[in-house]
Amino acid sequence: MSLRLPNPPLRAPDAETGAGSAGKRYGIAIVGNDKIIDWLLPFLESYRDTNSSLPIYLIPYDDNVAMTRKAADIYGATYIAEEPVEIDRLSHELYPGFFNNNRRRLRKLQALALPLDEVAYVDVDVILFRDFTPVFGKLEEGKTEFIVASPSFEYVYNERREKYPFLKDVLLFNDGFWVTSNKYLKLSDFIDTMRDDAAIFHDVRKRGQLFAQPLVNFVTHRRGLKIELLPNVVENASHESFYKAPGVTFRDGKPVDYEGKEIYFAHWAGATALPSRGVFDPAWTEYSRAAWARFKK
Repeated sequence: MSLRLPNPPLRAPDAETGAGSAGKRYGIAIVGNDKIIDWLLPFLESYRDTNSSLPIYLIPYDDNVAMTRKAADIYGATYIAEEPVEIDRLSHELYPGFFNNNRRRLRKLQALALPLDEVAYVDVDVILFRDFTPVFGKLEEGKTEFIVASPSFEYVYNERREKYPFLKDVLLFNDGFWVTSNKYLKLSDFIDTMRDDAAIFHDVRKRGQLFAQPLVNFVTHRRGLKIELLPNVVENASHESFYKAPGVTFRDGKPVDYEGKEIYFAHWAGATALPSRGVFDPAWTEYSRAAWARFKK
Protein backbone atom coordinates (compact mmCIF):
# COMPACT_ATOMS: atom_id res chain seq x y z
CA MET A 1 0.00 0.00 0.00
CA SER A 2 1.38 3.39 -0.93
CA LEU A 3 1.67 6.20 1.57
CA ARG A 4 -1.32 8.51 1.76
CA LEU A 5 -0.81 11.80 -0.02
CA PRO A 6 -1.07 15.10 1.88
CA ASN A 7 -4.56 16.45 2.32
CA PRO A 8 -5.69 19.61 0.52
CA PRO A 9 -5.11 22.82 2.48
CA LEU A 10 -7.87 23.53 4.96
CA ARG A 11 -9.45 26.83 5.85
CA ALA A 12 -11.26 27.94 8.97
CA PRO A 13 -15.01 27.25 9.11
CA ASP A 14 -17.21 30.25 8.39
CA ALA A 15 -19.62 29.53 11.22
CA GLU A 16 -19.32 28.19 14.71
CA THR A 17 -20.45 24.69 15.52
CA GLY A 18 -24.21 24.62 15.98
CA ALA A 19 -27.20 22.36 16.10
CA GLY A 20 -28.56 23.03 12.66
CA SER A 21 -31.65 25.03 11.75
CA ALA A 22 -34.82 24.77 13.77
CA GLY A 23 -37.52 22.74 12.08
CA LYS A 24 -35.18 20.95 9.71
CA ARG A 25 -35.22 17.16 9.49
CA TYR A 26 -31.76 15.63 9.91
CA GLY A 27 -30.81 11.96 10.00
CA ILE A 28 -28.23 9.24 9.36
CA ALA A 29 -28.47 6.58 6.64
CA ILE A 30 -26.63 3.25 6.53
CA VAL A 31 -26.66 0.09 4.40
CA GLY A 32 -26.42 -3.38 5.91
CA ASN A 33 -27.24 -7.07 5.76
CA ASP A 34 -26.53 -10.23 7.75
CA LYS A 35 -23.24 -10.87 5.96
CA ILE A 36 -21.76 -7.81 7.68
CA ILE A 37 -23.57 -8.15 11.00
CA ASP A 38 -20.20 -8.17 12.79
CA TRP A 39 -19.71 -4.61 11.54
CA LEU A 40 -23.33 -3.47 11.72
CA LEU A 41 -23.82 -4.21 15.41
CA PRO A 42 -20.79 -2.24 16.71
CA PHE A 43 -21.77 0.64 14.46
CA LEU A 44 -25.30 0.68 15.89
CA GLU A 45 -23.98 0.45 19.44
CA SER A 46 -21.73 3.46 18.79
CA TYR A 47 -24.71 5.27 17.29
CA ARG A 48 -26.73 4.52 20.42
CA ASP A 49 -23.90 5.86 22.56
CA THR A 50 -23.30 9.08 20.63
CA ASN A 51 -26.16 9.94 18.27
CA SER A 52 -29.40 8.37 19.45
CA SER A 53 -31.12 11.77 19.26
CA LEU A 54 -30.80 11.62 15.48
CA PRO A 55 -33.09 9.31 13.48
CA ILE A 56 -31.29 6.53 11.66
CA TYR A 57 -32.44 4.71 8.52
CA LEU A 58 -31.23 1.23 7.58
CA ILE A 59 -31.21 0.43 3.86
CA PRO A 60 -30.99 -3.33 3.13
CA TYR A 61 -28.11 -4.40 0.90
CA ASP A 62 -30.06 -7.48 -0.20
CA ASP A 63 -32.63 -9.96 1.17
CA ASN A 64 -30.23 -11.57 3.67
CA VAL A 65 -31.57 -9.50 6.54
CA ALA A 66 -33.10 -11.64 9.30
CA MET A 67 -30.56 -10.51 11.90
CA THR A 68 -30.35 -7.06 10.34
CA ARG A 69 -34.06 -6.43 10.86
CA LYS A 70 -33.76 -7.57 14.46
CA ALA A 71 -30.86 -5.16 14.96
CA ALA A 72 -32.92 -2.34 13.46
CA ASP A 73 -35.69 -3.04 15.96
CA ILE A 74 -33.28 -3.17 18.91
CA TYR A 75 -31.63 0.14 18.06
CA GLY A 76 -34.73 1.98 16.85
CA ALA A 77 -33.58 2.25 13.24
CA THR A 78 -36.16 2.76 10.51
CA TYR A 79 -35.84 -0.21 8.16
CA ILE A 80 -36.42 0.82 4.54
CA ALA A 81 -38.47 -2.01 3.06
CA GLU A 82 -39.25 -0.30 -0.24
CA GLU A 83 -37.41 -1.86 -3.17
CA PRO A 84 -34.94 0.61 -4.74
CA VAL A 85 -36.10 -0.19 -8.27
CA GLU A 86 -34.47 2.79 -9.99
CA ILE A 87 -31.17 2.30 -8.20
CA ASP A 88 -31.02 -1.41 -8.98
CA ARG A 89 -31.84 -0.72 -12.62
CA LEU A 90 -29.04 1.84 -12.81
CA SER A 91 -26.60 -0.54 -11.13
CA HIS A 92 -27.37 -3.29 -13.64
CA GLU A 93 -26.88 -0.89 -16.53
CA LEU A 94 -23.53 0.33 -15.22
CA TYR A 95 -22.20 -2.99 -13.94
CA PRO A 96 -23.82 -5.84 -15.90
CA GLY A 97 -23.17 -9.49 -15.24
CA PHE A 98 -25.27 -12.21 -13.65
CA PHE A 99 -22.92 -12.73 -10.68
CA ASN A 100 -21.97 -9.09 -10.17
CA ASN A 101 -23.61 -8.63 -6.78
CA ASN A 102 -21.17 -5.89 -5.80
CA ARG A 103 -23.27 -3.50 -7.83
CA ARG A 104 -25.66 -3.49 -4.86
CA ARG A 105 -23.23 -1.07 -3.26
CA LEU A 106 -25.13 1.59 -5.18
CA ARG A 107 -28.05 1.08 -2.80
CA LYS A 108 -26.48 3.73 -0.58
CA LEU A 109 -28.00 6.20 -3.04
CA GLN A 110 -31.39 5.47 -1.46
CA ALA A 111 -30.23 7.83 1.27
CA LEU A 112 -31.10 10.64 -1.15
CA ALA A 113 -34.77 9.58 -1.21
CA LEU A 114 -35.32 9.63 2.56
CA PRO A 115 -37.79 12.11 4.13
CA LEU A 116 -35.00 14.36 5.39
CA ASP A 117 -33.85 17.89 4.69
CA GLU A 118 -30.24 16.79 5.18
CA VAL A 119 -28.82 13.28 5.40
CA ALA A 120 -25.48 11.95 6.58
CA TYR A 121 -24.64 8.71 4.83
CA VAL A 122 -22.13 6.53 6.75
CA ASP A 123 -20.62 3.14 5.88
CA VAL A 124 -21.06 0.58 8.67
CA ASP A 125 -17.40 -0.48 8.83
CA VAL A 126 -17.26 2.55 11.10
CA ILE A 127 -17.79 3.49 14.72
CA LEU A 128 -18.99 6.93 15.74
CA PHE A 129 -17.18 8.84 18.45
CA ARG A 130 -19.00 12.17 18.55
CA ASP A 131 -22.44 13.71 18.24
CA PHE A 132 -23.10 14.48 14.57
CA THR A 133 -25.43 17.40 15.34
CA PRO A 134 -22.74 20.00 14.49
CA VAL A 135 -22.42 18.48 11.01
CA PHE A 136 -25.94 19.49 10.05
CA GLY A 137 -27.21 22.92 9.06
CA LYS A 138 -23.97 23.73 7.24
CA LEU A 139 -25.19 23.25 3.67
CA GLU A 140 -25.54 26.37 1.56
CA GLU A 141 -26.42 26.73 -2.10
CA GLY A 142 -23.50 27.70 -4.29
CA LYS A 143 -21.05 27.34 -1.43
CA THR A 144 -21.37 24.07 0.52
CA GLU A 145 -23.65 21.52 -1.14
CA PHE A 146 -21.88 18.25 -0.35
CA ILE A 147 -19.70 17.60 2.71
CA VAL A 148 -17.12 14.82 2.91
CA ALA A 149 -14.67 13.79 5.61
CA SER A 150 -11.63 12.46 3.78
CA PRO A 151 -10.02 12.75 0.36
CA SER A 152 -9.31 9.62 -1.67
CA PHE A 153 -6.56 10.19 -4.18
CA GLU A 154 -6.08 6.68 -5.58
CA TYR A 155 -9.50 5.04 -5.65
CA VAL A 156 -11.72 7.23 -7.83
CA TYR A 157 -10.43 7.85 -11.35
CA ASN A 158 -7.74 6.59 -13.69
CA GLU A 159 -5.24 8.73 -15.62
CA ARG A 160 -7.73 9.40 -18.43
CA ARG A 161 -9.52 11.96 -16.24
CA GLU A 162 -6.95 14.48 -17.56
CA LYS A 163 -8.86 14.53 -20.86
CA TYR A 164 -11.91 16.14 -19.28
CA PRO A 165 -11.75 19.78 -18.09
CA PHE A 166 -14.63 19.37 -15.63
CA LEU A 167 -12.52 16.87 -13.67
CA LYS A 168 -9.55 19.23 -13.35
CA ASP A 169 -8.69 20.26 -9.77
CA VAL A 170 -11.78 18.61 -8.25
CA LEU A 171 -11.71 17.18 -4.74
CA LEU A 172 -11.61 13.37 -4.89
CA PHE A 173 -13.26 11.90 -1.81
CA ASN A 174 -13.97 8.73 0.10
CA ASP A 175 -17.70 8.05 -0.19
CA GLY A 176 -17.94 6.21 3.12
CA PHE A 177 -19.23 9.44 4.64
CA TRP A 178 -21.06 12.35 3.07
CA VAL A 179 -23.68 14.91 3.99
CA THR A 180 -26.02 16.53 1.51
CA SER A 181 -29.61 17.45 0.78
CA ASN A 182 -31.83 16.29 -2.07
CA LYS A 183 -32.18 20.00 -2.72
CA TYR A 184 -28.67 19.75 -4.21
CA LEU A 185 -28.34 16.08 -5.17
CA LYS A 186 -31.18 13.74 -6.08
CA LEU A 187 -31.37 10.17 -7.28
CA SER A 188 -32.61 11.49 -10.62
CA ASP A 189 -29.30 13.36 -10.97
CA PHE A 190 -27.49 10.02 -11.07
CA ILE A 191 -29.91 8.60 -13.61
CA ASP A 192 -29.76 11.69 -15.84
CA THR A 193 -25.97 12.01 -15.63
CA MET A 194 -25.44 8.38 -16.58
CA ARG A 195 -27.93 8.69 -19.42
CA ASP A 196 -25.87 11.55 -20.85
CA ASP A 197 -22.31 10.74 -19.76
CA ALA A 198 -22.00 7.01 -19.07
CA ALA A 199 -19.31 6.71 -21.74
CA ILE A 200 -17.17 9.34 -20.01
CA PHE A 201 -17.77 7.71 -16.64
CA HIS A 202 -16.60 4.32 -17.84
CA ASP A 203 -13.59 5.93 -19.52
CA VAL A 204 -12.35 7.58 -16.32
CA ARG A 205 -13.55 5.36 -13.48
CA LYS A 206 -11.00 3.40 -11.52
CA ARG A 207 -11.50 -0.36 -11.72
CA GLY A 208 -10.72 -2.95 -9.06
CA GLN A 209 -13.89 -3.67 -7.07
CA LEU A 210 -14.83 0.01 -6.98
CA PHE A 211 -18.48 0.69 -7.70
CA ALA A 212 -20.22 3.45 -5.74
CA GLN A 213 -17.19 5.61 -4.98
CA PRO A 214 -16.26 6.48 -8.59
CA LEU A 215 -19.93 7.05 -9.39
CA VAL A 216 -20.68 9.37 -6.46
CA ASN A 217 -17.53 11.35 -7.23
CA PHE A 218 -18.32 11.54 -10.94
CA VAL A 219 -21.91 12.72 -10.54
CA THR A 220 -21.06 15.38 -7.97
CA HIS A 221 -18.16 16.58 -10.14
CA ARG A 222 -20.12 16.50 -13.40
CA ARG A 223 -22.99 18.44 -11.89
CA GLY A 224 -20.65 20.99 -10.33
CA LEU A 225 -21.65 20.54 -6.72
CA LYS A 226 -19.73 22.65 -4.24
CA ILE A 227 -17.88 20.02 -2.21
CA GLU A 228 -16.33 20.84 1.17
CA LEU A 229 -14.23 18.91 3.65
CA LEU A 230 -15.72 18.47 7.11
CA PRO A 231 -12.97 20.56 8.83
CA ASN A 232 -13.88 23.51 6.62
CA VAL A 233 -17.44 23.64 7.95
CA VAL A 234 -17.26 22.24 11.49
CA GLU A 235 -15.02 24.01 13.96
CA ASN A 236 -12.08 21.92 15.25
CA ALA A 237 -13.15 18.83 13.27
CA SER A 238 -10.43 16.59 11.87
CA HIS A 239 -10.22 15.43 8.28
CA GLU A 240 -9.04 12.09 9.66
CA SER A 241 -11.08 8.90 9.92
CA PHE A 242 -8.77 6.23 8.50
CA TYR A 243 -8.37 3.28 10.85
CA LYS A 244 -4.58 3.32 10.40
CA ALA A 245 -4.24 7.06 10.99
CA PRO A 246 -0.90 7.98 12.59
CA GLY A 247 -0.58 10.19 15.62
CA VAL A 248 -4.04 9.55 17.06
CA THR A 249 -4.47 10.06 20.81
CA PHE A 250 -7.50 10.10 23.09
CA ARG A 251 -8.74 13.07 25.12
CA ASP A 252 -11.59 12.45 27.57
CA GLY A 253 -12.22 9.16 25.82
CA LYS A 254 -12.57 10.76 22.38
CA PRO A 255 -9.94 10.55 19.61
CA VAL A 256 -8.02 13.53 18.30
CA ASP A 257 -5.56 13.67 15.43
CA TYR A 258 -1.91 14.69 15.55
CA GLU A 259 -2.96 18.38 15.54
CA GLY A 260 -5.43 17.90 18.38
CA LYS A 261 -8.44 18.17 16.03
CA GLU A 262 -11.54 16.14 16.94
CA ILE A 263 -12.03 12.87 15.07
CA TYR A 264 -15.73 12.19 14.56
CA PHE A 265 -15.54 8.55 13.48
CA ALA A 266 -13.13 5.75 12.59
CA HIS A 267 -13.49 3.97 9.24
CA TRP A 268 -11.99 0.55 8.52
CA ALA A 269 -12.08 1.14 4.76
CA GLY A 270 -10.16 -1.58 2.98
CA ALA A 271 -9.75 -3.70 6.10
CA THR A 272 -9.65 -7.44 5.35
CA ALA A 273 -10.26 -8.59 8.93
CA LEU A 274 -12.15 -7.41 11.97
CA PRO A 275 -10.33 -4.88 14.19
CA SER A 276 -7.82 -6.25 16.67
CA ARG A 277 -4.67 -4.24 17.35
CA GLY A 278 -5.06 -0.73 15.92
CA VAL A 279 -5.45 2.54 17.79
CA PHE A 280 -9.26 2.54 17.39
CA ASP A 281 -9.68 -1.21 17.84
CA PRO A 282 -10.23 -1.33 21.63
CA ALA A 283 -13.21 1.01 21.23
CA TRP A 284 -14.58 -1.09 18.37
CA THR A 285 -14.14 -4.26 20.45
CA GLU A 286 -15.97 -2.72 23.39
CA TYR A 287 -18.87 -1.67 21.20
CA SER A 288 -18.95 -5.10 19.57
CA ARG A 289 -19.17 -6.91 22.92
CA ALA A 290 -21.91 -4.59 24.17
CA ALA A 291 -23.85 -4.93 20.92
CA TRP A 292 -23.74 -8.71 20.85
CA ALA A 293 -24.82 -8.86 24.48
CA ARG A 294 -27.77 -6.64 23.68
CA PHE A 295 -28.59 -8.60 20.52
CA LYS A 296 -28.62 -11.98 22.29
CA LYS A 297 -30.87 -10.97 25.17
